[in-house]
Amino acid sequence: MSNSTQSAALPRTAMIGVGSMGGAILAGLRAPGVEIELPIAVTARSVSSAAAFEGADDVVAYAGESDPDANRHAVRGAGLVILAVKPWTVAEAARGIADALEPGAIVVSVAAGVPSSAIEAELPEGVAVVRAMPNTPSHIGRGVTGIAGGASAGEEAVATVRRLFETVGEVLVVREDQINDVAAVSGSGPAYVYLYAEHMIAAARRLGFDADQARLLVQQTIAGAAELMVRSDDEPEQLRRNVTSPKGTTERAVEVLQAADWGDLFDRALAANVRRSEELERGE
Repeated sequence: MSNSTQSAALPRTAMIGVGSMGGAILAGLRAPGVEIELPIAVTARSVSSAAAFEGADDVVAYAGESDPDANRHAVRGAGLVILAVKPWTVAEAARGIADALEPGAIVVSVAAGVPSSAIEAELPEGVAVVRAMPNTPSHIGRGVTGIAGGASAGEEAVATVRRLFETVGEVLVVREDQINDVAAVSGSGPAYVYLYAEHMIAAARRLGFDADQARLLVQQTIAGAAELMVRSDDEPEQLRRNVTSPKGTTERAVEVLQAADWGDLFDRALAANVRRSEELERGE
């Protein structure tokens, strides 16, 4: 959870969908010390998924499988509504709850490639739309989320959504035209780190370490280096130099890696990511 102080309690909240990311956000909202008007209303597709919340005093769950109006029931009385559904179903979900929303409600979308204007078109006037791009470390309270208000969202709505995502990590407020870039850097970023880990583990195996040894060496190196970077006032470049003695072994390895032109590689990878978000916005 962010160290930022929450200045006001979050309003009663409804969550449409409690899959992987929705579940992470819900866990943050239920964490000790979070001030939020209860209960939190959630909707799940199946009766069995909704049954997982039976007996909870802070959550009321509705199952779409048995109740076609589950989403509408969930959003009634909610000042904050989170659309945690697949991108191609966001507009439909917004349309389905439009006439059940409270006046002045804030609707948050965590879907990539769906502009706020497409959601606003389905909702009544006076409802604010804010887009958010969290990442998977939100599951352990170490996420980073980019948020951007749509044309309908004022500073107060954005501030409320900021407090929401501070329950699962750090928050960066950006313009909406930067959200695809946030998705490319931090939204997809964990996958890049895991890809690096895959290749480092494979290389360690080729040096002769067994699977457990290779995983331990790489996992703890990445975790420790990341934590050191978080705690240090030094820039990553300086932290790298701290490890790289002149004419030493690290320097030789870094020279090989830099010869592969990582700058260009990352530029092309992020550009491909952004292009795909733009394609999704066009319905491709």
